[in-house]
Order: sequence, then C-alpha cells, then structure tokens
Amino acid sequence: MTKPTNILAKFGLNGFFFGLVAVVVLAFYFPSWGSADSVLPLSEIAQYGVSVIFFFYGLKLSPEKLKAGLFNWRLHLLIQSSTFLLFPLVIILVHTFFGNMGDDLIWLGVFYVAALPSTVSSSVVMVSIAGGNMTAAIFNASISSILGVFITPLWMALFMDDMHADMDTTAVIIKLCFQVLMPVIAGLLLHHWLGRFTERYKNALRLFDQTIILLIVFTSFCESVAGDMFVGFSIAEILLISVAMLVLFLSMFGIMYVLSIALKLNREDRIAVLFCGSKKSLVQGAVMGKALFPDPLMLGLVLLPLMLYHALQLIVSGMIAEGISHKK
Repeated sequence: MTKPTNILAKFGLNGFFFGLVAVVVLAFYFPSWGSADSVLPLSEIAQYGVSVIFFFYGLKLSPEKLKAGLFNWRLHLLIQSSTFLLFPLVIILVHTFFGNMGDDLIWLGVFYVAALPSTVSSSVVMVSIAGGNMTAAIFNASISSILGVFITPLWMALFMDDMHADMDTTAVIIKLCFQVLMPVIAGLLLHHWLGRFTERYKNALRLFDQTIILLIVFTSFCESVAGDMFVGFSIAEILLISVAMLVLFLSMFGIMYVLSIALKLNREDRIAVLFCGSKKSLVQGAVMGKALFPDPLMLGLVLLPLMLYHALQLIVSGMIAEGISHKK
C-alpha cells in the first residue's frame, strides 16, 4: 500500500512545505529569534548559504544536456516569454484597474512573483511525472534561473518606479552576479570532475537547499513581525491573496495550454511548456529578495504572495501532473 506521506508528497505537501508553515508560525510568536538582535547571526548564515546553493546547482548542470536542448527554439521562446513577459504584463494590466485596492507592498510582492524566473527542481519533477520532454524542462529551467539575475531586477525597477520608489538596478545586478551567477558558472566549469558528487549526495544537498531557504523566510518574517509590518492584516485578507495567487497560476496555466496548441507542439513539448512556463522559483525569490529589498522589515511582507504561490503551484500542478500521467 502507498504510504499517506508518499501521497501527500506527490501534491507538494512534503516536509519542506510543512517546514515553511512552521517557520512562519515561529516567526510570528518568537520574532526576536531571527531578528538583527538575535544571538545567532541567522541572516548572515543564510547569505553565505545562498552562494553555496548555486555553486552546487552549477555542479548539477550537464553541458551535454544543455546543448541537446538548444535547438527547439519555439518551445524555449514560449516558455521564457511566458516567464518573463506574459506574467509581468498580466499583473501590470490588473494593477492598472485594481491598483487602488490593497496594500502597496502586497502589490509589490504580487508583481515580484510575476517577474521571477521559473523554478528548477519542481518543474523538472512535474514534467517527469506527466511524461513530458525532460531535456527541454532541464534546459529551460536552467536558462530561466540565469536570465532571472538580469531580467527580474529590471522589471522590479520599472514597477517600483511606477510606485514612486527607488532601486539601484545596477548595484542589484552586480550583487546577484557575485552571489548567484558566478557560483553557478564555477559549478558548471567543475561539473566534469565533481558532477558525480552532487548525484551521490543529492538528498543531503536538497536538505541543505531547503534549510537555507527556511532560514531566509524565517529571518525575513521575524524582521517584519518585529517591525509590526503585518499589523492590520486579517486572516480573510491572507485568504484573499491566496485566492488571487491560485487564479494567477490557473490563468497562466490555461494561457500556456492554448498557446502550445496554437503552435502545434507535440504532447511532450506541451507538457514542458505547461509546467515550466507557469512556475515561479521560491529559491531565487528568497535570494533576490534580500538584494532587491534591503529593508528587512518589508521583505517578509513582499515574500508573502510568493510563499502562497509556491505552495499552491506545488499542490495544483502535482494534481494535474498525476492526472496527465494516467492519460498516457
């Protein structure tokens, strides 16, 4: 018999999901544990841990697999356009009509979700479950992460300028290049010699990745709670944000389906488009957030829509992938 934990894991309800819930609850009750005044420098630990995450991510990348997926340009163009153009444009359109409703920081967080690159691991996993084009999934998820270092800050600068807020885009991109891009390149260059290490210890490395992300989320929420950034937000408002994130995910999923049909992509390529083009990366969202929003008080609030989107995309896409897998 299938264990209940395995069933839950298929729909994104794994240890990491419950860990996210736990650190947010802890941050609300014990904000001093992760604030700047904490005895343990958790924020600094997370900062260095981020570069280690992306170094090992570079080690995992196979140059051969990246080359193999290079020539399916229609598929790549559709996925990257969805990730970096359609998502932000949809939110800009919605903000034009409803921007006077809701808190500005929540709108900033929603647009931040739209401007982020696609997630890597869960996109590839979902494509694998559904029986899609794995090479295309790996290629696009990897390229998306690298492009995001440059494109996400540019989108955020544009949106924050519209909200009359300043951001030094050049400084942010330089910081992200040192913190994210250079470790990835270093890992990629060492893949031939150390690539097997990541495969041998993939479970330990996944646990390390998740621990660092939990630290970033915990310290961000601790600072926000300590600074009373969540004062005035009710459970009903958080549920409303959750519904909005679910609608955003399903809308983009539907748009991707229609466009992949219009371009006459085969079944395997359509599956890659659906799961790579509709996902957003919590890992890079947490990492970039520390560079884009240097005020630790606001970071937790900005990350709230992303955390909700992350949880919902795992649950819903897990259900969809399972459904597609039974229709092979």
